[in-house]
Amino acid sequence: MTESISVVVVDDDALVRAGLGLILGGAPEVRVVGDAGDGDDGVALVRRERPDVVLMDIRMPRVDGIEATRQIVALEGGTSRVIVLTTFDTDDMVVQALRAGAAGFLLKDTPPDRLVAAVRAAAAGEPTLSPSVTAQLIERVSGSGRAAADDAGRRAARRRLGTLTDREREVAVVLARGLSNAEIAAELYLGVPTVKTHVSRILDKLGAANRVQAAIAVHDAGGASS
Repeated sequence: MTESISVVVVDDDALVRAGLGLILGGAPEVRVVGDAGDGDDGVALVRRERPDVVLMDIRMPRVDGIEATRQIVALEGGTSRVIVLTTFDTDDMVVQALRAGAAGFLLKDTPPDRLVAAVRAAAAGEPTLSPSVTAQLIERVSGSGRAAADDAGRRAARRRLGTLTDREREVAVVLARGLSNAEIAAELYLGVPTVKTHVSRILDKLGAANRVQAAIAVHDAGGASS
């Protein structure tokens, strides 16, 4: 029997919350354990329920999705993965949310089957961004608020990358292209469980909340040549 995936939905639009609840409720292994209408209530709900995945709107009253994401990622012992919801994939607030620790993003018009697939992927620690989107976001995030070529930033990124073993660095470079664990395993001729172990250690050593942040660190360090 497949282990269930618990989900919390945070959106200020009641119709969106209801719609997402219906879609996710149709997947036998997904349980919507609660919903909230703003970020403040969403953080409180996540703190109480400790869901596997949080679907988080960005623009909300009181506490927006960016700050709520930051607080959820910072929860002591928290393992909830946040997927931000947006209307436009070029939204600069998506970039801010990813920097705050969101694991990925979905457009609000994402087809139901892809929405469920994204929730499954997030729960499994897999990326919820395509390689092409990952590359675009890394470029934007690296250039947002500081220059990617900044010497101090590059040296710091290289120091973090230097804590990795040779194999972990090899995995990190491939991870930075947005590949899933299965794709990394195929490219490097490793088992998927081995890749999962490496990815977990990479995130821990780089101090990254998610794969996007790890990819940014690799990018800032200049890849495997550091």
